[in-house]
Amino acid sequence: MSITQNKNLKSYPRLLADIGGTNARFALELKPNKIEHIEVLPCNDYDTIVDAVKAYLKKIGDVKVKFGAFAIANPVIGDWVQMTNHHWAFSIETTRQALELDELILINDFVAQAYAISKMSEKELIQIGGTSCDIHSAKAVLGPGTGLGVSALIPQGNGSYIALAGEGGHVSFAPFDDIEIMVWRYAKKKFGHVSAERFLSGSGLVLIYEALASREGIKKAKMTPELISEQALSGNSPLCRFALDIFCAMLGTVSSNLALTLGARSGVYLCGGIIPRFIEYFKTSPFRMRFEDKGRFDAYLAAIPVYVVLAKHPGIYGVGVALDNYLKEKRK
Repeated sequence: MSITQNKNLKSYPRLLADIGGTNARFALELKPNKIEHIEVLPCNDYDTIVDAVKAYLKKIGDVKVKFGAFAIANPVIGDWVQMTNHHWAFSIETTRQALELDELILINDFVAQAYAISKMSEKELIQIGGTSCDIHSAKAVLGPGTGLGVSALIPQGNGSYIALAGEGGHVSFAPFDDIEIMVWRYAKKKFGHVSAERFLSGSGLVLIYEALASREGIKKAKMTPELISEQALSGNSPLCRFALDIFCAMLGTVSSNLALTLGARSGVYLCGGIIPRFIEYFKTSPFRMRFEDKGRFDAYLAAIPVYVVLAKHPGIYGVGVALDNYLKEKRK
């Protein structure tokens, strides 16, 4: 065994986390690609990120770790992190010290999703349309959840990819037709700036429903994304079905915009927990028709495959890739 390999093995177990606005997922990587003890903890149950990590480590038996990597639903700029969709705010260095880690890195959660896709098997994906895949082009990565995450994989020419960190979920939303203009106006009055994330998230589906209910003069019952989806698919509520159709159409527009911006002829990958809940409906939803509805670039987009990611906990596996890349680069 080489000295480099020996040092690499000594870095295990590694603490991995994928932290969203609602839940924090934790795991240990015991050796290369062997990830176990995955636990999902509600963020609201803990005052700080340190409290959540310590609770996880205690739950699995107070395992000693020295290397950690967290994917987080937030921009990572410098040492201070203030979560967009949750109250946690913390210093990366202070957190490292509090957890007694030798190394701690933080990356955007959709950078982790992108790295996971670079290692994903075909059986973890469902293709929604498209006819060809240019393996030498960029891959677009996005997904609605608590918010709207956006990233991309850019080919490096040697078979590897680099993941882009961005905040594409917060670009200004552009309505496509008269109905979306009405929904946009409702959101504009309520929030001021209307980002893509305002609609393409769990709370966004509720917002679309509220706008439609307001237009129809229907008294707004307290709705949740789960209830809207359930009512839409059961046929019990035409208004819920219309809201879900609009949601999927909007996702088609935003996905095709990203594909055009990146030249993502290697495919568009839809992550997050929302779409897999109604995957059979999604296959025939307005998504793909809207994805291809780009005038002179209809044919360009018609060729691009879209994949729904079905893998469980891809962020955990992706942040493991990022940590391994970081440690290998540091040891050069």
